[in-house]
Amino acid sequence: MLVGGKNYKSIWLDESNPEIVRAIDQQKLPFFFEIREMRTVDDIFYAIKEMIIRGAPVIGAAGAFGIYLATLEMTATTNPHLHLENAARYLISCRPTAVNLSWAVNYIMEKLNKNVPEYSLSATALQAALEICEKEEENCRQIGTHGLEVIKEISKIKNPVNILTHCNAGWLACIDYGTVTSSIYLAHEKGIPVHVWVDETRPLNQGARLTAWELGQAGVPHTLISDNTGGHLMQHGMVDIVMVGSDRTTSKGDVANKIGTYLKALAASENNVPFYSVFPSSSLDASISDGMTEITVEERDPEEVKNVTGFSGGKIGSVLICPENTKAVNYGFDITPAKYITGLITEKGICKPAEKDIKKMFPDKFN
Repeated sequence: MLVGGKNYKSIWLDESNPEIVRAIDQQKLPFFFEIREMRTVDDIFYAIKEMIIRGAPVIGAAGAFGIYLATLEMTATTNPHLHLENAARYLISCRPTAVNLSWAVNYIMEKLNKNVPEYSLSATALQAALEICEKEEENCRQIGTHGLEVIKEISKIKNPVNILTHCNAGWLACIDYGTVTSSIYLAHEKGIPVHVWVDETRPLNQGARLTAWELGQAGVPHTLISDNTGGHLMQHGMVDIVMVGSDRTTSKGDVANKIGTYLKALAASENNVPFYSVFPSSSLDASISDGMTEITVEERDPEEVKNVTGFSGGKIGSVLICPENTKAVNYGFDITPAKYITGLITEKGICKPAEKDIKKMFPDKFN
């Protein structure tokens, strides 16, 4: 996507030094546009854990690059198998909810476990990591074409089409194009009038800081709202469709996504507003069926709830918003049951959130 007239992806291999992975530092946006260098497995782990890199597809790509960097850390005395297995477990542990991370790391490990000679480990890992990046980009592009058809249908009776989003499911989270934003950008490019209600997405405000910034860069009309405003807008007919991402979708269509998604789904159901979850196949976990009991919901540092990050005096800073000794809890995700979801938009097309329909669209996931 374009930033200041220059095309960027959210993560990439350094053009001049293939031992460096670069990524846009999402912690610094929208106040500063900075590129982060990562040279070690620890660098990747820290970037994912601290949400310098965030968003399910790009987390997966980062994990894949992490295994590649692990191969570069080996010496003549290293046990390759043990070293890489340890690196894989370490990387997967840093964010437990999004399935893309474990999927990508395991994909690389499967490639490396196929009797690859030691001298080819790095080249094999790098090729596989780049394949993942290319595949996720293409998946998001395809998602955009399918989501566009939904927006087109609504545009026949609504002008502009008012879309409510939650968190950031844009190109920053997905290497390029985005999941939710892919169809929005495509509609905007084709002259279909759209307007996006951007949820701030407390506690880290990925909507306010990232989605609003992305849409602004692309020239897409948008309005920032507090998280609690969505229901009011739906009650008054000001939302035509809700589109959210997914960090893990079960075989029966339950969706784990950023905390607050479930409440949007409830409000949408009550007000007959279509609610779609938009994701690539790498976010589908067909090994589980019940999201409420089988998905681990990440709990993050309570300080993220007690403090808010902002920009003042030319600096990014954190401000306490409650009494200092207040107890807080910080669940990163919630589960939206399939019954509240109108449809799932993927690179293969659109299906109902039901096992038979998901299985028909992704038969390879159920083997």
